[in-house]
Amino acid sequence: MSGRNDHLRDALKRAASAFKAHGPDFALAGSYALWVHGGPEPVHDVDFVVAEEDVEAAALTLEKADFILERTPEDWLFKACVGEDFVIDVLHRLNGVPVTASSLQAAQEYDVLAIRMPVLPPTEVITEKLLSLNEHHCDFAKFLPGVRAVREQVDWSHVRQATADNDYAVAFLVLADRLGISD
Repeated sequence: MSGRNDHLRDALKRAASAFKAHGPDFALAGSYALWVHGGPEPVHDVDFVVAEEDVEAAALTLEKADFILERTPEDWLFKACVGEDFVIDVLHRLNGVPVTASSLQAAQEYDVLAIRMPVLPPTEVITEKLLSLNEHHCDFAKFLPGVRAVREQVDWSHVRQATADNDYAVAFLVLADRLGISD
């Protein structure tokens, strides 16, 4: 494992421990959620989701845990870092839709790096990742290994229905079908 992965794992544990101790409710999301379910380990960052109404509480919790916050121009997340590396993205909107307390209920508890925490299921993570595809962000090669690894845990009919209006998601699903991933 690289030093970068050690750093990401440490940040993941610190943030999850802080959220568990001081709130708000949260769930591990993105590529690290897929990793929990058997996907490849990410090397870029860690994603957590919190309800939109809990953004300030989440920011305060991470500040108290000695993370340095960056409020981004995007209105759907903030970043938290350890040292000079921004390693935690805290999302409160997914593809323009506010995260709510009820949307966090889809998460299931798993032991992640010896810490029990809520993790979004593969179907939800893949749906959100597919919905984020667009003409400026459409790298199927990065997405395929994680999807292939968790394919048997995905409700493909749900994914197809939820992403039917995104032409890039539909194109990915055609590729996944032809590769035998989404059978």
